[in-house]
Amino acid sequence: MKQRVFFLCTGNSALSQMAEGLHRHRAGDRYDVSSAGTHPVGLNPGAVPAMQEHGIDRSAQRSKSMNEFVDQTFDYAITACDRAKDSCPRWPHVGRVVHWSFEDSAAAMGSPEEQRKAFRMVRDQIKARR
Repeated sequence: MKQRVFFLCTGNSALSQMAEGLHRHRAGDRYDVSSAGTHPVGLNPGAVPAMQEHGIDRSAQRSKSMNEFVDQTFDYAITACDRAKDSCPRWPHVGRVVHWSFEDSAAAMGSPEEQRKAFRMVRDQIKARR
């Protein structure tokens, strides 16, 4: 039976989307992986090329609300930003809640290259987590 992992961030636009994509790519068929946001805002276009650089296509994904998952059972719920941690509901069907604090790459300022670097940096930080 697959373990179920749920990634949560505020907008489900970049952090949790990248975490879901990396975990699916790395874990293969051992895990059932989902992601959502406390206040979904749409997929951030900066996350797509950062993931494509690692052979992961997230372009067809959509932002999902955590309300779509509130009645589901998960082995792990992982909050990927401090705001999501602060507003994470107490789900009775989650085995363990874990917090990973990442900078919000979707809020990166600067030139297009500086913004791309921010997405790559967070992607690599997520990839390094186990």
